[in-house]
Amino acid sequence: MQLTRKLRLQLLMQNGLFLVLLVVLVTLLAYLAREYRNEWDVTRSTRNTLSPATLGVLKQLDGPLNITAYAMTQDAGGANVHKRIEERLRAYQRAKPDITVTLIDPREQPKQAEAAGIRTPNEMVVEYRKRSEHLAVEDFNEQTFANLLMRLARGTNSLVLWLDGHGERKLNGVANHDLGDFGRQLQQKGFRLNSVNLAVAQEVPANAAVLIIASPQVDLLAAEVEKIERYLQSGGNLLWLIDPEPLRGLQPIAEMLRVVLTPGTVVDFVLTPRNGPPVFAIGAAGNYGRHPITSGFSLNTLFAHARPIGATENDEWRVTPLIDVAQRGWVEVGKLDRNVTFDKARDIPGPVTVAQAFERSVGDRQQRVVVVGNGYFLSNTFLGNGGNLDLGLNMVNWLAGADDLIAVQPRPALDSSLDIDQITLYLIAFAFLIVLPLAFVITGTVIWWRRRRAT
Repeated sequence: MQLTRKLRLQLLMQNGLFLVLLVVLVTLLAYLAREYRNEWDVTRSTRNTLSPATLGVLKQLDGPLNITAYAMTQDAGGANVHKRIEERLRAYQRAKPDITVTLIDPREQPKQAEAAGIRTPNEMVVEYRKRSEHLAVEDFNEQTFANLLMRLARGTNSLVLWLDGHGERKLNGVANHDLGDFGRQLQQKGFRLNSVNLAVAQEVPANAAVLIIASPQVDLLAAEVEKIERYLQSGGNLLWLIDPEPLRGLQPIAEMLRVVLTPGTVVDFVLTPRNGPPVFAIGAAGNYGRHPITSGFSLNTLFAHARPIGATENDEWRVTPLIDVAQRGWVEVGKLDRNVTFDKARDIPGPVTVAQAFERSVGDRQQRVVVVGNGYFLSNTFLGNGGNLDLGLNMVNWLAGADDLIAVQPRPALDSSLDIDQITLYLIAFAFLIVLPLAFVITGTVIWWRRRRAT
């Protein structure tokens, strides 16, 4: 085909049009990439996606959240620290657009870093409604950041008191029967803890969000019980943990709440210990009540030496059974031993309710009380079993009026480790340390020999 002037002109116009269209297409793609962003989390446990619990906490933050990261622009290895921080916070900014992130190199702004109280090389200051929290960048993960946000959202109404002076389980105790581990978890969630000895204190402090009474071992004085009664009459919230022991002078509190306390210990053969009676009862999905504390709660919970908690119907309190256990067990009234058997004449067949929630209106506020027939489930010994910790946190959150601030537990990264048996490890070692080096030596020798013969 002869290349004429007309044909050249047509080819030039076609090439020019193609170039213009290509530039327009690239510009359009660049615009779309800038304005719109799509990400897919392909990890098995979706660990790069914010959990519904964290998203719920972000929704509770009504107002802007300001994050100032004081960090060196580059670390010793040359990595861009500021970029890494921005990437970590991007998911939170997508969920809450009014999160602002400011990056400052403390070496360039030393006075500003000092004014902010920065004590580590890489540290974040998170501000919400004139309250602030500090978090080291290396400690940043979804759980720690969500706990920080819950502390900011909780505000000042976060004081949890526990009754002290009568041998109770302590929220700062280290003994097996104490609640020290649970107390530390409450502090991480933003609660302030303190004890109150009513033999000394004039009253239960009015600014307490929750009072916890956990199995006193000696009788309370009548004056102390009266102070607890006045606290409840004024609308105070209470978490009462009762073991199969005497009430130690707290019978008037049970009468005020219309709690029915039958004697006996829950027996269930679902978990039979190697030694001793079967006194471990399991709470499971399907046996939890319809209540904010247990809404969507599907974890198993373990109760050792639990007692039944009943309630009399009345117009004053709205009562909701929370946990039923021992579906095929019973309440043993007699002596407990490994060979315990059901006695129709005195024992009470399951299922057994071991926790009740009470609620009523007092003036312009909602009063909340939870009574659990067990103190062991939150003790240092049993807190790590199943969902005991989550259940305890839900109870305190609901009692404090923050039932929308739920516990955020770390999700396991199921695809972050590789389990290999010993035989496979030996085969891999044999292949990489012996077979492959030997193959390279043989291949190199053959190539050398052929080249030598060719010359």
